[in-house]
Order: sequence, then C-alpha cells, then structure tokens
Amino acid sequence: MGEGTFRFGLNNATPKPESWEPENVAPIVSSYNERIRPILDALENLRRLNITKEGIQLPTIVVVGDQSSGKSSVLESLAGISLPRGQGICTRVPLVMRLQNHSLPKPELVLEYNVKTVSTDEAHVSDAIRVATDELAGGGKGISNTPLTLVVKKNGVPDLTMVDLPGITRVPVHGQPEDIYDQIKDIIMEYIRPEESIILNVLSATHDFSTCESIRMSQGVDKTGERTLAVVTKADKAPEGLHEKVTADDVNIGLGYVCVRNRIGDESYEDARAEEVNLFRTHSLLSKIDKSIVGVPVLAQKLVQLQAASISKILPEIVKKVNDKLGSQLSELDKLPKNLTSVADAISAFMHIIGLAKESLRKILLRGEFEEYLDDKHMHCTARLVDMLDQYSNDLHKDPESDDGEKFLMGEIKVLEEAKWIGLPNFMPRNAFLTLLQNKVKAISSMPTEFTDKVWDYLEEVVVAVLRRHSEHYHQLQTCTKRAGQNLIAKMKENSMKYVMEVVEMEKLTDYTCNPEYMSEYNQLMADQEAFIKTVKIGSYCTELLDGFGEIQVSHLRQYLTLLPQAFDLKMRLTAYWKIVLRRLIDSTALHLQFSIFNLVNKDLGDEIVKEMMSPYGGGIERLLEETPSVSQKREKLNRSIKVLRESKEVVANIMDKISSYDD
Repeated sequence: MGEGTFRFGLNNATPKPESWEPENVAPIVSSYNERIRPILDALENLRRLNITKEGIQLPTIVVVGDQSSGKSSVLESLAGISLPRGQGICTRVPLVMRLQNHSLPKPELVLEYNVKTVSTDEAHVSDAIRVATDELAGGGKGISNTPLTLVVKKNGVPDLTMVDLPGITRVPVHGQPEDIYDQIKDIIMEYIRPEESIILNVLSATHDFSTCESIRMSQGVDKTGERTLAVVTKADKAPEGLHEKVTADDVNIGLGYVCVRNRIGDESYEDARAEEVNLFRTHSLLSKIDKSIVGVPVLAQKLVQLQAASISKILPEIVKKVNDKLGSQLSELDKLPKNLTSVADAISAFMHIIGLAKESLRKILLRGEFEEYLDDKHMHCTARLVDMLDQYSNDLHKDPESDDGEKFLMGEIKVLEEAKWIGLPNFMPRNAFLTLLQNKVKAISSMPTEFTDKVWDYLEEVVVAVLRRHSEHYHQLQTCTKRAGQNLIAKMKENSMKYVMEVVEMEKLTDYTCNPEYMSEYNQLMADQEAFIKTVKIGSYCTELLDGFGEIQVSHLRQYLTLLPQAFDLKMRLTAYWKIVLRRLIDSTALHLQFSIFNLVNKDLGDEIVKEMMSPYGGGIERLLEETPSVSQKREKLNRSIKVLRESKEVVANIMDKISSYDD
C-alpha cells in the first residue's frame, strides 16, 4: 500500500450465479469485516459534529430518484424495515440511514434529531419517522433541509451509511409550496455536488432513463458518471428491453447498474429475496441479464465496496483538511485583538491604539507618507490639502471686482469724484484707495471661510476614519474616539473661522505692506501712464500697454482728462497692492491650518479623547473591555469552530491509529 492509504478486507465476494437457488438465499449480511465499523462510527461522529460547516466534506452515499421510482422499496430491502409510504412526498427531510450488522436477539432502532434520541422498533419505525419529520418540516407537505438520522442495528444488514433525499416532483400537489421542485433540487444538489459523494440513482424500469429528472441532476455534477451507481427497480413490471437499457448505458452510469425486484404487499424480506432470485433466474427476458448486476444482495455488496473505496481514498485527505482548517482558525483567532480582562489590559490597549492612530495621522497629515492607504487617494492628505489650497488661490485670483461689466477706470473716477476735498489738486485722497480696497476685500470675504470650512470637513473625515480603523475591535472606544474627534474638529474649525475672519477684517481696516514687490510692481505699471493718457486722447482702444489687462476701451475717458492721472495712479496702486493682499490671505490661512493640524495630531487629539473617555458619556477606561459585536461574534464563531475541529481531529486521529494497528 502507498503511504497514507489503507484497505478493508471483504468477507464475501459478489454472489456467483449458482448461489441463486431460493433455498440457498442468505440474509443480506455485512459485506466486509469489523474493521469498517469503527470507520463508519468515526464518520458519523464527524457528521454529528457538523464538520461539513467547516468546509470539510465526508464520503456519503446519496440516494436520489424521481417520485414513485421505488426509492423507498430499495432502502427497505437494504435495511429490512418499513419506511413511510403514501401519496406525494414521503421523505420530506434528508434521512441519514446508518445500517449496522449486529447479532442481536432483536433489532434496535433509534432516531436522532434536534438533539433528541428516540428509540423505536420495526413495527413503529414508520410512525416514528413521520412524527420526527413533522417536527422538522412541519405538519403539512413541505420539506426541510434539517437531517433526521435513523440508526438500524440488526442481524444481516450491510454496514452502510446512506442519505435518502426527497423524491423529485415537478408538479406541487395540494398543500405543497409552489416552488417545491426548486426546494427539492436545491437540497439534492447540495448533497450530490461534493466530489466525495457517491450518487445512488434509483430508476424505474417503467420509465425512459434519459427523461428521469434524477439522471439530469446527477449528470449536472457528474458528467462522466464516475461516482454514479444506478439501481433499476420494478424490473418485473417492465422486463421488455431492460437488458438492452442497462447494457447500452445511454446515460453514462459509470459505476454500472443493479436491477432489483421490489417487495410486493406483505411479503417477508426473506420471501421477497427468494422471489427476486427466482425472477432473474427463470424469466425469459430478465434471465439474460448478467447475474453480477441483479438482486438486492449484489446492490448491498456494491455499495459497501464503493463505501470502503471512498473512505480509503478520502480519510487521509480529511485528516489533512481538519489539521489545515484548525491551524487556519487558530491563526485567525490569534489575529483578533486581545480579549481585555483587567483595567491594566484596558489602559495598555488604550495607549497602544491612540499611539497608533496618532502615528497614522502624522504620516498622512504631516509627513506625506501613504503606505497605509496606498490605494485610497482620499487619504493622501498632504496632496489633497495642496489641491484645495491651489483651488482656493485660483478662486481668489478670479477678481469679482474686475471691469468686465464696467468701463475701464470708471470705478476709480467715481470714487475720486466723491472723495474731493479742498486742497492741492495733486494729492491722492487716501480714503478713495481705502474705499476701493474695502470693496474688493468685501467681494472675496466669503471665500476664506468657505475654504476653511471645506478643509476642516475633510480633516474630520480623515481623523474619524483613522480613529475608526485603529479602534475597530472595541465598540465603545470607537464611539468615544469618534465623538472626541468630531468635538475637537468642531472647536478647531470655529477657531480657524475666527482667525480667517479677523484676517479679512484686518485687510479691510488699513493698507500696509513692507514687501518690496509692491513698489516694484507699482512702478512698472506706472511707467505706462503717460503713453496711456496719450492713447486716450487720440484713440478708442489700448492694446499694447498695461500688461495683464488685455485690450481696453478708452474713448469714454476723454471727458475725464483732469482726473485721469489720479484714476490711473489709483488703479495701479490697488492692482499692485491686491496681489500682496491675496498672497497674505493664502499664506496666512495655509500657515494657520498647518499649525492647527500639527497641534491636532501631536497634542489636542489625545487630550480630547482622554477627556471624552472620562466624561459621563465615555464611561471610563473599563468600557474598553467591551468588544464590538462583530468581533465578539467572530471570536465566538472561531471558538466554536476550533472546538469542533479539535474534537474532529481527535476522532480522525483515533481511527487512523486503529488503521495503523490493522496494517501492523
């Protein structure tokens, strides 16, 4: 044998044709020795542990068939007991049948469902199954996917575990749901889809196999038929052409066919087997079928052989899957945050979480390091803040007080006319300049506050997102830090609003700069004054002068030649100074925000969170002991899974030890 494999010795070979004399018919005894029983018990223990919910499939013989195909008769013949009969769907839940060969004075039958164990006997088993089915699927005619297990310990039955599924019906009868076909199909597909499943397809000889719905379903998951065995019932009802149907195999039954005769009326199981032997021996058509594929004993023999081969193949893989899944679940549990059990644990976790959150904010808000958020550009904060600052600058430089809707210099001229006073004519009235300056500042006064509001809204999103990520496993801390972050941002936004509004008001109040660029810009603009006045006297447009103003209409200025030098001077002073004003607004706002962000990350945030934690709403550090519901549920689920997997590991380890002792 190869490494990791094992075999089971068979007690009886497939019956020979000469053994088919009625007087020599033996009961359906176990087809292989007692070595298989512990294996089946181990698999049943794994099934009870619901190991399939951990994604680990068990080798299973799944019995499927169209309604009235004779499925119940086949199972009755194998188990030697009566199952529920009647109109419509009799099997309304998956029935796990565990047959165990025991030399008991009388059979023992036990039903297991809903954590119940109900003992019954051959006379009452059918009624007991009905009662259990009603409890699982309701008292009507609906179905359920909750399995019911029937353990049959009886002398002469084969050691087999099979799952009987509801018979396939397309047309709902009275009392059945309209989607009964889809419900049944879903249950069947769930059981036959795993590659570990052996499909026992029950076909009636009275039907064309290719039209059977059970064939279509099994072909959907097992196209080559390599794990499908067909049992043909009612051979005595439609013997014509049956030999050809099972020989031609037009529907890809890879594991072959077995033809059987159903028990009729009140026949005993012994009489029924004797009649079956006689039928396939004497019937003119059925006797042509090879004796190696006829009879319930042959079916039992094939099933136990297939079961043994399947277990031999899959058990080592189950061991590996259980170990792999257990390791994976333990690793996943280890990744969860520490389950805090003391105030010291809570304080340590709190300091660690806040430290991580502040470091993340330093990276994305101050240092421009984005490795924690490579694919989320919204969290590339330094870049996004520069984008907002650039847009703010562009908006400010779109001068709403431009002359687009008004003739050039007319605003300055109107202001000068209203600023006249008794004095020398060549003195510039300062109040005229201040009036124009205040108008321009007023026109853009809402932009700094709108920009500040936008920046702090963005910063709130960022801060809350970072705090949420680092406190995601602790629901109370997450709520507390979010509230603290929002409160702090609200206060800092209010301070920033006050700051930028003061800056705007200062720009309205007076005109001052020590920036030498002002005089340089002013002198450069004033160099065109004389040429501009000459153009006004002789022309209608000025196109080559005053860089940055574009084409200017000037004919309307001829009537204001006296005020024109002052108006031009006033315009150029304001133009040169306005650049300084805008730069101050942008620079001071940017510096203020950067300073505020620095304080937010390095000082204020931690203080605000501690204050919030200790407030009546925060509940104190002890609240950290409460995990988020999602983490708590995940921890509970992982612990349940690990418990099941550890028990499963023990089950398979014990059976592998026994197998090793068999090999020795």
